[in-house]
Amino acid sequence: MRESLGHDLVRAHTVYSCVTGLRAFGLATEAGGDDVRGVYVAPAPLFWRFDKPPTQVSGPRAEEFSWEIERFCSLALRANPPVLECLHSPLVERLDATGRELLGLRDAFLSRRVEAGFRGHAARHLGRIEADIRSHGEPHWMHATHLLRLLISCRDLLRTGTLAVHVGDRRDDLLAVRRGERGWEEVRGWIRTLHEETAAAAARTPLPEEPDRARVEDFLVRVRRASAGPAQVPVPAAGTAHRLPGSP
Repeated sequence: MRESLGHDLVRAHTVYSCVTGLRAFGLATEAGGDDVRGVYVAPAPLFWRFDKPPTQVSGPRAEEFSWEIERFCSLALRANPPVLECLHSPLVERLDATGRELLGLRDAFLSRRVEAGFRGHAARHLGRIEADIRSHGEPHWMHATHLLRLLISCRDLLRTGTLAVHVGDRRDDLLAVRRGERGWEEVRGWIRTLHEETAAAAARTPLPEEPDRARVEDFLVRVRRASAGPAQVPVPAAGTAHRLPGSP
């Protein structure tokens, strides 16, 4: 029942969705396999029950993942890289008025917290790579590619105050790593250099110390109030399936 509710919410109440992953990064080498990420607004009456609506949903399409808007904003304020990359994807798939306002808040989520957020994700990729080396004698080159891409994004974001998802002129270098055409020592040297450049960029970044939480919260409260209106879905009776109006 909960999975069904989640899928209904995504179908009927998505305010923004986009393509992320290799095609958004500019690293796709063949068609297909797009990752779709989205944001939905659960109608406020669904929060009035003991059983709350899901904060995130996998599906209903393959390779699709969505966040409820409050969860999405919370993660973005904490500088979660996949969420920020979703918010800045150049490949928008679906957008309504609420989604447009969310995109207009992109700068409110950016702060010096991105250094810790992106470095943390890069460290997890490095841990996977080191485990691969111990188990198989060489890195998983896709993990190495994403580690480098994360550090490049972080460095450039700290330098400019703008998050660029597409890798731009580093595409050929990153694809060479992905194909295993660079030795691990060379890649490890590039990683060290990027960490040094990221630290230097953090010391003089134009980004504010903290994100604009008040601005984001004002948006979220207005979205919740709008979703509580009489035209929205009523609270379902106890023990009934959570089907939403307009859902297939």
